[in-house]
Amino acid sequence: MQREKIILDVDPGHDDAVAMMMAGSHPSVELMAVTVVAGNQTLDKTVKNALNVASVLGLKDVPVAAGMSRPMVREQIIADDIHGVTGLDGPKFDEPTVQQDPRHGVDLIIETLMGSDGDITIVPTGPLTNVAMAIRKEPRIVEKIKRIVLMGGSYQLGNVTPSAEFNIYADPEAAHVVFSSGRPIVMMGLDLTRQVRCSSQVIERIGAIGNRVSKLFVELMEFFSKTQEEIFGWDAPPLHDPTTVAYVIDPSIFVTKPMRVDVELRGEHTYGRTCCDYFGVTKKEPNAQVAVTLDLDRFWDLLEACIRRYS
Repeated sequence: MQREKIILDVDPGHDDAVAMMMAGSHPSVELMAVTVVAGNQTLDKTVKNALNVASVLGLKDVPVAAGMSRPMVREQIIADDIHGVTGLDGPKFDEPTVQQDPRHGVDLIIETLMGSDGDITIVPTGPLTNVAMAIRKEPRIVEKIKRIVLMGGSYQLGNVTPSAEFNIYADPEAAHVVFSSGRPIVMMGLDLTRQVRCSSQVIERIGAIGNRVSKLFVELMEFFSKTQEEIFGWDAPPLHDPTTVAYVIDPSIFVTKPMRVDVELRGEHTYGRTCCDYFGVTKKEPNAQVAVTLDLDRFWDLLEACIRRYS
């Protein structure tokens, strides 16, 4: 089996942690690096969370590096109402055994891509600041990016404003850089991820595996379920970020539609919106494959298989 090389760019975040679980165990994925960005919480907290999760997963040979602490232009926002004071409230972690890589996350992205054969996929599950800054700092990496499979945006309703999804709204200028990069993009937006509702039955199913990672999953989802219900009224929380890794592993689980996606940077009420040309009315060339639906049973089967691979 040829392994898919990926750089996972995260802002943990409960659902980011689950994406790490999948990327860290599936035999078809070669996790080259984990880079961390501010997003769900401030950078100091998201880095600590990434190191804690990497330690539980045993990712001792994967560099974990801190990247950008602030957006490119706008003021910083975080999602502490969803992810809590630490950004990963719920579980109690021991001291991490995985140590932070001394390189800046942006430099790690650049070095990894420049040393590659153009066969690395970037998988961002938070604001796109690290990826955009890497493109701006070293434009030669663009041709080295195989594709970008990201969680962000929506062609319908937002979750932080009526128009905008959190990851894009947190740094719209960075999102503009990425969507206009010319590289193949797969967008896992809210329209797709809201279909991936982690019910109590799913939590019980994963908990029954009985290993250290399934225990962490249950602890994460118990907190995540509570805040999602309080804020959005969900009876089961959408599990956004793992859809990116699932797509890398098995794209046949998903149905995507080619669309032109532009990021709104000036609108008073629409700042940070991904303007997705669903019907092709602009006649512009599509720049992204936007996920519209998935086989949910196969997704949960894949998640379970990934978590079962841990001891």
